[in-house]
Formats: sequence, structure tokens, C-alpha cells
Amino acid sequence: MGPKRADELRLDVARIALTSGLMWKQVADDLGVGMSTLNK
Repeated sequence: MGPKRADELRLDVARIALTSGLMWKQVADDLGVGMSTLNK
């Protein structure tokens, strides 16, 4: 995954987590990404 796509993914996950009321871990699991991806 290139840097631009990784940045887009992190932004998408952040938006979902902030608007859904779900925990970040749950959103990451649902989307199939690791928490380390979101922490970068």
C-alpha cells in the first residue's frame, strides 16, 4: 500500500470511528486493518 493510500485509509477509519461511536479497535477489526496502521 502506498503512502497516499495509507493516509486515505487512516482518514477514513478516523471518520468512521469518530462518527459511529465504536471503539477504534472495533473499527480497525471490522475493516481488516491493524491498530499499528492507525497509530502511524
